[in-house]
Amino acid sequence: MRRLLALILALLLAGCAGTPRDTARIAVISAFEPELALLASKVVDARRQTINGVEFITGTLQGKPVVLFLSGISMVNAAMNTQLALDRFHVSHIVFSGIAGGVNPELKVGDVIVAQRWTQYLEVLLAREVAPGKYQAPAFIDDAKLPNFGMIHPRPVGVRSAGRSGEEKIQFFGADAQLLAIARRAAADVKLERCDAGRHCLDHQPRIVIGGNGVSGAAFVDNAAFREYTFKVFEASVLDMETAAVAHVAYSNRVPFIAFRSLSDLAGGGGGENEIATFFQIAADNSARVLLAFLAAWK
Repeated sequence: MRRLLALILALLLAGCAGTPRDTARIAVISAFEPELALLASKVVDARRQTINGVEFITGTLQGKPVVLFLSGISMVNAAMNTQLALDRFHVSHIVFSGIAGGVNPELKVGDVIVAQRWTQYLEVLLAREVAPGKYQAPAFIDDAKLPNFGMIHPRPVGVRSAGRSGEEKIQFFGADAQLLAIARRAAADVKLERCDAGRHCLDHQPRIVIGGNGVSGAAFVDNAAFREYTFKVFEASVLDMETAAVAHVAYSNRVPFIAFRSLSDLAGGGGGENEIATFFQIAADNSARVLLAFLAAWK
């Protein structure tokens, strides 16, 4: 019996050893592999393990202990796998890097946006049409206060979180102020690229923009009218499918968060076809370059 108990204990300890919680790590997240490739290639003493089908890479990046992983594309994947990382690792901070659609008409493909706040633009009421082209929310719903896009009426999301009692209604989740300050310092030393290895080149020099708002939702947006709507209503610079979900999880767990997003396309605002197929690698690597400079500047 003692020998059996000892064997069980050894197996349990071996399982725990594969998921280290003793070292505080920065979670570095991207949605899909091309966004993470440059960062993963820079990890020192990399160790890989798979949990629930998700591969996690631990090691150091720019001298900082990290755990890298792919959230998967979509709000649900992003929330689920961010929480998985928080449950299995000692995560001190969350950093996201990836591509996105540009919403602010002053921004261009290749620019890197480090937004100050993120909201979920598809946390919504789909309202009843009471007259041709006129939509009205039910009287008992009193939190759909932002301007609507047809039947789509944005709403804040209800949040329960560690150390806070009851449910909060939150429209925007903020990036951590100290991390934003580091990003501002780091941005001065980053040179963004105009071309990728396949000789796809931008006709302008991309830039880094710190601040402003980002929006996320479970839709790939390639629509000029909706792009204009998100810019006017949310004052958004950038639109994607994961970041606000990660920010939501970070807030609920009281973990500092920041995201770097480089524009691969203009979300339907360009003059021709969507640009993502041509410029996603330039955007992905530019975002990663800013994140690397950010980690290097983090003392």
